[in-house]
Amino acid sequence: MSRISFQVNDRKISAPEGMSLLGACLNADIHIPHLCYMEGMTEPPASCRLCFVEIEGRREPVTACTLPVRSDLKVRTDTPAVRRLQRTALRLLLSVHHVDCKHCIANYKCELQRTARFLGIGLKPKHLDHYSKEPEVDDTHPHLIHRPNRCVLCGRCIHICESRHGRAYIAMARRGFDTVLTFYGSTDAIDLPAPDCTACIDVCPVGALESKHGE
Repeated sequence: MSRISFQVNDRKISAPEGMSLLGACLNADIHIPHLCYMEGMTEPPASCRLCFVEIEGRREPVTACTLPVRSDLKVRTDTPAVRRLQRTALRLLLSVHHVDCKHCIANYKCELQRTARFLGIGLKPKHLDHYSKEPEVDDTHPHLIHRPNRCVLCGRCIHICESRHGRAYIAMARRGFDTVLTFYGSTDAIDLPAPDCTACIDVCPVGALESKHGE
């Protein structure tokens, strides 16, 4: 596959044709905040709204995960406008996130923690109402425990489940602030992936999924 060279922050980098700008930057050790992107995604959902960048010639910032690389790209990942958008997006995510790092399995390896440090904001933003979902813990799945108020609805679990098993056993339900993960309402272990499949747990960036069967 041919490679394309382009410019990011006054630095020339290259990437395979067809790769997303976000993937190319991450491979070149240029960090862009992100939660919903995973390598290998053909259609990233761009749901977290954290990976904004500025492109010369475009009036508005764009999401780097949805933009294929081109040879004429001139990209800025760190402008004041980009940082404002990223901080706003993170604060909105935190306004619906139950921050309890001490008791979370993702503590010290959480992508929200990392992103907050990178953007220089606290995990408990002021001047924003906090919205919680019910129930606090969803244990209706035969093998998984889901914590809706940790979940950032990134879709990584759905992507990896479909990749591993040929179909996704997890989906999104409802809309807006009421959006939650759903397991199709199944409480029957028949036809589900084996209990020792932890793929969705492993890719969760915030510890919203846990196994009922231990490690």
